[in-house]
Amino acid sequence: MILKFLSIVRVHRRIGAIHAGWLEAGGRRMPCALGRTGIGHAKREGDGLTPAGRHRLDRLWIRTDRSALRASGLPWRATRPADGWCDAARDARYNQPGTLPFKPSHETMWREDRLYDCVVEIGWNRHPVVKGRGSAIFLHVARPGFGPTEGCVALRRADLLRLLPRLSKRTRIVIRP
Repeated sequence: MILKFLSIVRVHRRIGAIHAGWLEAGGRRMPCALGRTGIGHAKREGDGLTPAGRHRLDRLWIRTDRSALRASGLPWRATRPADGWCDAARDARYNQPGTLPFKPSHETMWREDRLYDCVVEIGWNRHPVVKGRGSAIFLHVARPGFGPTEGCVALRRADLLRLLPRLSKRTRIVIRP
């Protein structure tokens, strides 16, 4: 069976829920976790908001020690123990990957809780980067019970692995309140 790449992936919140939503792609509807303060247009660093809009999918990061890489139209890289992502708005590396250790505030990409075993960079605030507008917005594995994220979109591991082969650089994720 040959899978076609998706052009659009849609995300919206569930009625009556702030940080719970649905991701719709290729005729499937999957539950997802959203930012702790919901979805909105005025994203700022640390506010817990998932940014509304139409965004690129830039790259896939995969823990090859935990996940067999599935075919994907996204460029990918193996996550390494020293990988981080700067979320310090005053640092020159803000909203960019980097090598740990470094002093500014950052996300650790090599996590023990398995949330970042498969991570897709959502192209929020990337080209160009605007200081303080939000960083490290990803599509990743959800916490048990779909607890809120810090602004990312998170899926069950099985749903994310099923979705990865259908994503490409041309796929857009449309997030609406």
